[in-house]
Amino acid sequence: MQTDIHPKYQPVVFNDLASGAKFLTRSTVSSDKTVEWEDGNTYPVIDVEISSESHPFYTGKQRIMDSAGRVERFNQRFKGFGKK
Repeated sequence: MQTDIHPKYQPVVFNDLASGAKFLTRSTVSSDKTVEWEDGNTYPVIDVEISSESHPFYTGKQRIMDSAGRVERFNQRFKGFGKK
């Protein structure tokens, strides 16, 4: 590998704003904001709006959409389309 062309790969804390969960992982992103982690070290923190802790697919808390009403409105709107 060439030297000095790759981004710095370092430990980073990701903060989920929706659930308040925090994850320590490694990433190439960086931030000026820092947080002291449970091990006593200070790491850069990246705020994210959604993660596996708050995403409906992972938590099982999906919204139920009124698909029956949408289908009925579609059929009502195009019921005469294509007839001669």
